[in-house]
Amino acid sequence: MAIETDDTIRAVRAFNRFHTRFAGALAPRYMGSDLSLIEARLFYEIVNQDGVLAAELQARLDLDAGYASRILRRFEAEGWIERRRGADARQRPIHVTPAGRAEYEALDEVTRADVAARLAPIGAPGRKALVEALGTARMLLADGDLPPWTMRSFATGDMGRIATRQAELYAVSHGWGRPMEALLLDVTGRFLRDFQPGREQCWIAERGGRMVGSVFVCDSGEWGAQLRLLYVEPEARGLGIGEALVNTAIGFARDAGYDRIWLWTHSVLESARRLYAGCGFERTSVTIHDAFGTPEEGEDWELRFRD
Repeated sequence: MAIETDDTIRAVRAFNRFHTRFAGALAPRYMGSDLSLIEARLFYEIVNQDGVLAAELQARLDLDAGYASRILRRFEAEGWIERRRGADARQRPIHVTPAGRAEYEALDEVTRADVAARLAPIGAPGRKALVEALGTARMLLADGDLPPWTMRSFATGDMGRIATRQAELYAVSHGWGRPMEALLLDVTGRFLRDFQPGREQCWIAERGGRMVGSVFVCDSGEWGAQLRLLYVEPEARGLGIGEALVNTAIGFARDAGYDRIWLWTHSVLESARRLYAGCGFERTSVTIHDAFGTPEEGEDWELRFRD
């Protein structure tokens, strides 16, 4: 464990050294402007949250109060910001002026052009991978500024990522190795090969450009709709993603005309079982199997729309 931690520390520090150079943090002025990187970042926060308080800026950027005050005084002298009396007479919210907005927009245009030039040699698949990797890093490092999660239907490449990620998670959490991976590949492969629009669907939850969850509705013939391969990334749990995915699947199955929706899970997956029960599913049977290498209690659950 210590060796793995040391490797991670070295990797993070190496990336920090790379990124400080990439972001221009080592240059005395940011993007050829008259601002340092810290000043440019403070300017960004003011423009994008008009009426912010100085104390909020200091806390958000972890800046020394005296240092932040000196920067703000300079911005006032330049005519970029002004402080007005707020609803609370003791507070002076900061507002950007028209001159300040024009200054910011000019700097923003230069910054966007610089980033675009750096990304130009990277093809579309590489840019998608970059966005996903950046989102992963921000989520794992608990970046509070990440955008809210969103949900979409499946797209090219999603099935491979779903199978890979769930195989990795189950291998770590329960030791379900190759047999589980084979099952995941079989389910996702058959879903793509035999996909029935209007009767089947897969939804992907994303946050910060990264896949953080998924769920399927598959047609299982006389057995009705089957909910399959629900998962949520560990660091994205507690945001309501799992419940939203399950309820979306339920709504789709009902609207598609199915009489019921059912699923297969395991007694050791306690969080998932609580979620299913909370969404209206009831357990109908328990069967011991060893499909994943060791005896496990497999459970069938169902939710009937009509008898």
